[in-house]
Amino acid sequence: MKFTAAQIANILEGDVVGNPDVEVSKLSKIEEGTEGSLTFLANPKYKPHIYTTKASVTIVNKDFEVDASLTTTLIRVDDAYKAFSTLLEYYNQVKLNKKGIEQPVFVSESASYGEDIYIGAFAYIGENVSIGNNVKIYPNVYIGDNVSLGDNCIVFAGAKIYSESVIGNNCVIHSGSIIGADGFGFAPDENGAFQKVPQTGNVILEDFVDVGAGTTIDRATLGSTVIRKGVKLDNQIQIAHNVEIGENTVIAAQTGIAGSTKIGRNCMIGGQVGIVGHIVIGDRVRIQAQSGIGRNIKDDEVLQGSPAMGYSDYNKSYVYFRNLPKIVDRIDQLEKKHTFND
Repeated sequence: MKFTAAQIANILEGDVVGNPDVEVSKLSKIEEGTEGSLTFLANPKYKPHIYTTKASVTIVNKDFEVDASLTTTLIRVDDAYKAFSTLLEYYNQVKLNKKGIEQPVFVSESASYGEDIYIGAFAYIGENVSIGNNVKIYPNVYIGDNVSLGDNCIVFAGAKIYSESVIGNNCVIHSGSIIGADGFGFAPDENGAFQKVPQTGNVILEDFVDVGAGTTIDRATLGSTVIRKGVKLDNQIQIAHNVEIGENTVIAAQTGIAGSTKIGRNCMIGGQVGIVGHIVIGDRVRIQAQSGIGRNIKDDEVLQGSPAMGYSDYNKSYVYFRNLPKIVDRIDQLEKKHTFND
């Protein structure tokens, strides 16, 4: 896709300084700009690069002052960083604006779908599936029987949505994610062999949920595993059966949440956090990376460590831990001195 400087300025409501007909077809950092690329300057420390960049077009603030000759065409806007972000969003929408049903695909006769959809090659749509308007389903996606998928959703290549799952509006499910796999439910028999406990529930994703690549959300044993509105999940997260995650909570990569745990609203959970099952975590909780959570957590707590403790307590304790060899040496010296005096 190619855009002229004039077209970009029109999108951003900016002013062109230079050649309005110069074309760009890619994005770049200002220090790595090449002919045909678009970049931006927002941080003053990168200002020297604007005089050497080979980018064809550069977005700058309206108050930017030129100190030397330029080869790049400028687009002056109120806020260069915000404008570039707006352009990225526009570019993404254009790039992902696929429509129609490719072949070969399998769409069950009992499935229904709305307007302006895209279904990529080799996708599978099961019995009684309901798909909303403006949904994009990329190649090799599997959608099992009785799944409901709301409006404006994107399911990227290779994602799997098991039967009975309910996906709200404006959700994004990235490649390799699995929604609705069986929960980890086994019970030992009299011989000590583990027998599977049937997992008969489902998964519910409310509106505006993002699921990162390779993340797994298990179906409930009974009832539902529920991911509330606005939750954002990073890549490679494990969410076990019957977990509930509150609105607008964000969770970083490689976190594992065991079964039946309830997490509140507006929490922030770092990477590689381990959370045991059957506990309740309050609202607005902050958990630092690699922490281990094994107890109920009250609202607004900030935690770190494994097992996790209060963030400020952890930092104080860590100072002592780092100085432990010196402390032990001082104790040894005191004991020797005490023994000698005796």
